[in-house]
Amino acid sequence: MRKKNLNLQLFAEFTQGTTAGTPTVNPVNVTTMSALSPTMKTFYNKTLLENAREQMVFTQFGDKQPMKGNKIEWRKFNTFAKALTPLTEGVIPEGKTFGMTAIEATTTQHGDYTAVSDRLELESYDDVIFGATEEMGAAEGETYDTLTRNVLVGGNSVAYCGGKTSRTALTTTDVLTPEMVAKAATWLKKNKAPLIDGSYVAIIHPSVAFDLRNSEEWKEFHKYNDVQPIFKGEIGMLHNVRFVESNEAKVWGKGEGQSAVYATLFFGKKAFGVLDPEGEGMEMIVKPKGTIGGPLEQFSTIGYKFCHGAKILYQERILRVESGSSYGDVDQEN
Repeated sequence: MRKKNLNLQLFAEFTQGTTAGTPTVNPVNVTTMSALSPTMKTFYNKTLLENAREQMVFTQFGDKQPMKGNKIEWRKFNTFAKALTPLTEGVIPEGKTFGMTAIEATTTQHGDYTAVSDRLELESYDDVIFGATEEMGAAEGETYDTLTRNVLVGGNSVAYCGGKTSRTALTTTDVLTPEMVAKAATWLKKNKAPLIDGSYVAIIHPSVAFDLRNSEEWKEFHKYNDVQPIFKGEIGMLHNVRFVESNEAKVWGKGEGQSAVYATLFFGKKAFGVLDPEGEGMEMIVKPKGTIGGPLEQFSTIGYKFCHGAKILYQERILRVESGSSYGDVDQEN
């Protein structure tokens, strides 16, 4: 079997120089996706984005916003209180001032790459450039989603399972129960959090999901209700909360004499916003050995870079429920 070769278009050259003894790269004509043929550019960008999307569990629920400059901004209209005081005949009421609040988030840039040797590229039966592109896409998606998650677990609203009042007090027996799910849904309802396609959403770690799915209430509900998943990673519903499972749900590691603690995020519509990943450069950068591989053209590189930004927009629409799990003695921090 012969290796399938990729017909990579030649890239523009770049030059290296030194400034005060420090190697630098001249930014003029540095190779990026713009140097690929239109077909190849579409192919690589599509591969990266498709693999990235598979990992974007948190990001799929964010209010997408394009970036301008190095910041992203969301605007929300101020709400009005109820007009419970009767009007007085002939008297013009004072009225309310209508306003808008702007919420900003600063963006950060991230990226990574891998090098493929000329021997591997030449002798492998597999298309190593394509394989590296797929794996880079997966890594990009995981990175993007973890950055989003880290913003969300910093929210102001938190509840603890098992009647505990702090994270350090939680043990493996303080699992997420159907009663706590009902309380979280009630909290969202009382805060008037809008539904997402008719329900609330919770992103849950598999270890926490294991305990919840073993509860009798979960088993009984799913015995008589055929719940069709509508979200990526969805595993079921309880108390009008759709659960989406992710290994990237936050786990705080075990301390001395303590078990791992898990965050399950319950939220409603537009609780948080993210930079539109399709609108700001999930960029695949491929440099063949003739450009990047040195005097003897010994390696090619495949990499990605992107900008990220996320922000909780409504603190009253997102609740972090911290719990233990029966797996709490073996799971590691993520």
